[in-house]
Amino acid sequence: MSRILTDKPSDMIVDQVNSNEAPTNKNDHTGRENEQASRGNESVAKASRPTATIPVLEIFGPTVQGEGMVIGQKTMFVRTAGCDYRCSWCDSAFTWDGSAKDQIRKLSAQDVYDELKAIGGDRFNHVTISGGNPALLVSIGELVQLLRHDGIRTAVETQGSRWQDWLLDINDVTISPKPPSSGMETNFEILDSMIRKLRQNKINQMMQDIIYADSDEQAPVDQSISLKVVIFDEADLKYAEQVHKRYPNVPFYMQTGNPDVTSADDNIASSLLHRYEWLIDQAMDMPAFNDARILPQLHTLVWGNKRGV
Repeated sequence: MSRILTDKPSDMIVDQVNSNEAPTNKNDHTGRENEQASRGNESVAKASRPTATIPVLEIFGPTVQGEGMVIGQKTMFVRTAGCDYRCSWCDSAFTWDGSAKDQIRKLSAQDVYDELKAIGGDRFNHVTISGGNPALLVSIGELVQLLRHDGIRTAVETQGSRWQDWLLDINDVTISPKPPSSGMETNFEILDSMIRKLRQNKINQMMQDIIYADSDEQAPVDQSISLKVVIFDEADLKYAEQVHKRYPNVPFYMQTGNPDVTSADDNIASSLLHRYEWLIDQAMDMPAFNDARILPQLHTLVWGNKRGV
């Protein structure tokens, strides 16, 4: 389960007093009353705080996932606003450049869940949480739990720059560090830590599968993790080789990039297929990618740069 760690005792801990034990003196009794009153005020104040919200730009689907290890998966999408990167070729720059700021809705996890059901009905059992970078948001954790409780699987893609505990509860986690063509620089210390936590989580799940095999306890999350690098040029290929060699036991995907993310022309499939052919040819000549998967961007081949599909 997702956990939020603090450095002080939980506000939910209640002072337990033995009712058969009389206070030793009046001052002690008064002190306890004051302490309990103070805790009561804290609980009231906490209950009155607004529920954490999720900055949402789009909720749409069902459609197919166009990228990564679950390419072709029928899914709903929740696109959040905000990103800690500024990739030069970002195909969803509207999530962070301010151009769509008037479209951002601050929704509770329950609001998002209700809207997913209103749009998708019974036509989905998989939800992709996208961005921007959803891993900036602690509040996603509540949504993940609502979906899990309803038997709906979840997926997320993040560049591996921020950790959230709710990542341990996601079924399909794609870590997509950004290559040189993006203009961004990878913090491998953070990425190492994220990969280590996710791989340890996978081991823990395997152990729990054995422990709870004949139990009524909730089954552990069936999680898959992968790495994906978008490729535009030879420098990106070298970067992808570095990443794959650094994490050889994590399934690895390479994908063609789309350099024309602003064009309204839906007929960009031909140029993207040429780029895909180039990537295939390059990968076939590099032993480092013998076990890599080489993918196109499926959604751009079908819909170009159209949003909401």
